[in-house]
Amino acid sequence: MLSRVALRAPARGLLVRPLSTASPRTVVALGGNALVRPGEEGTPAQQASRAREAAKHLAAFPRDTELVVTHGNGPQVGEILLRSDLTADKFPAIPIDLAVSATQGQIGVMLQHSLAEALKRPSGTICTTVVVSESDPDFQNPTKYVGSFYDAEQAKAQTAALGWVMKEDPGRGWRRVVPSPKPSGIIEVESVRTLVSSGVVVVACGGGGVPAVQAADGSLKAVEAVVDKDLSSALLARALGATRFIILTAVDEVMVDYGKDTQRSLRDTGVSELRQHADAGQFPPGSMGPKVEAVLAFLEGNPGTEVLVTSPEALGDALAGKCGTWVRS
Repeated sequence: MLSRVALRAPARGLLVRPLSTASPRTVVALGGNALVRPGEEGTPAQQASRAREAAKHLAAFPRDTELVVTHGNGPQVGEILLRSDLTADKFPAIPIDLAVSATQGQIGVMLQHSLAEALKRPSGTICTTVVVSESDPDFQNPTKYVGSFYDAEQAKAQTAALGWVMKEDPGRGWRRVVPSPKPSGIIEVESVRTLVSSGVVVVACGGGGVPAVQAADGSLKAVEAVVDKDLSSALLARALGATRFIILTAVDEVMVDYGKDTQRSLRDTGVSELRQHADAGQFPPGSMGPKVEAVLAFLEGNPGTEVLVTSPEALGDALAGKCGTWVRS
């Protein structure tokens, strides 16, 4: 009942069949700006073009790779919430969980069509729900900025009218903040497993997934929150038994001592070294911090696995060992 699958019909003569296990099952997390680059208007045509570009980069994988693709949705969710804000006097407000659901379909259909074309394989999208805890501390102190900017008086009015929690985004104005709880489970994981085992390239966990609290009887209650996309992707990768997790972001390699004379790239490292760098504050929360947290969440206690962090454009060279940051358990 909770799982909705949208499959593109395979091209003529293309069969859905089990793949070889010669290449590792791989989960690839596309960055939040993969479809809308800074400074771009983000029209549907532009986003479709960016989806095709991303899919061409993913064609670097061997043909027999069992592939699951996740993605961010920051610009798209922001647009939906802005529209909701601007039409609040005419239409009911759109809750964040439904905004995330809408972007899973919106982005998913563009990616699945592009992936089927570029990889010459069937592709499908699963609207994904992630389980979060109602006692997660982020529900008591939400910090994730979403939606429009307001001045102080407007923020006060929004709080009174809608019960929003508003905080100042320094130098930019006041914005709504929502919880960002840690994910603990993926509801549709068996659907994803079935499809990827059958040779389908699956798009899942879009925007981190739709967050929901699961009751003792198994029923789900959606909550207004956002979940970190990379953490959800790491959780999905572990649940699927993937041996390789790839984060595609804006940089070719992870850096330490960034901006200092001692700045250097991490090319091939292990969990303990990466953990030491993280504990030393090398990866700020607003940049590489969440991605490193997701890398460690996938690798720690998960022997025989590896993570690659690189850019979409460098993916082919990174898979050949020419660049990128590889972290192995």
